[in-house]
Amino acid sequence: MWEYTDKVKEHFLNPQNVGVIEDADGIGEVGSLACGDALKLTFKLDKNKRINDAKFQTFGCASAIASSSALTEMIKGLTVDEADKITNNDIAQYLGGLPKEKMHCSVMGRDALEKAIANYRGEPDKVVEGEIVCECFGVTNLEIERAVKENSLKTVEDVTNFVKAGGGCGNCHDAIQTIIASVNGTIPKEKRKPVKLTNIQKIRLVEETLEREIKPALRKDGGDIELIDFADNTVFVKLCGTCSTCSASQVTLKHYVETKIKELVSPELVVEEVVQ
Repeated sequence: MWEYTDKVKEHFLNPQNVGVIEDADGIGEVGSLACGDALKLTFKLDKNKRINDAKFQTFGCASAIASSSALTEMIKGLTVDEADKITNNDIAQYLGGLPKEKMHCSVMGRDALEKAIANYRGEPDKVVEGEIVCECFGVTNLEIERAVKENSLKTVEDVTNFVKAGGGCGNCHDAIQTIIASVNGTIPKEKRKPVKLTNIQKIRLVEETLEREIKPALRKDGGDIELIDFADNTVFVKLCGTCSTCSASQVTLKHYVETKIKELVSPELVVEEVVQ
């Protein structure tokens, strides 16, 4: 399970500045519901051309909400030029750090701020620059290059954590590795070992396996199963219905559920029951 700082928890449980400024001077929208994260940021300037108010609306996880809330607090009182210097690492540091798998949430905040500032300055929306590398999340080679340069990324999983690229089907892993090698000035080996699945990929495949293979079988006997969390190659689930009271539930969990997940996702995964 991911470890969150007290400040992340505070901004998630008590988010600041939720909403939309109707007569905003700057508006920035990034992400999409299809990709699982979306953010709308609006800000208003006072007579001294400083950001007097900022609000956000976010669809996403706890880290996305916390990052957006923190960002609105960070930019209040700044000039637009000062706000324009805020990086995704500044947002993460303000929160006392984010799990590496959630750094893309701070990047989303940075991107929304850049769009809101561009909107205030009257700059046209940027067309998608570069070539799409990750079809699953619509991430370009230039976006990956920027993330690698700004955050000293070294692996495909690092890139996935920051911009989601590579977290879907995995077809783009070789292309991402080539970009990393190019930015870092290293020469990729002609024959590399297959890239391991990222945590995001594992979670996706576990979800698909549960929905397609495991849940239908359990429901035939009045049972069910829910995915609760994933951490350190451990899949945490909750048994429901007849499975929760069945004397053979642990046999089902280990000899059916875990076996299926090992077979269809990764042999290094284990399944543990969460009793709530």
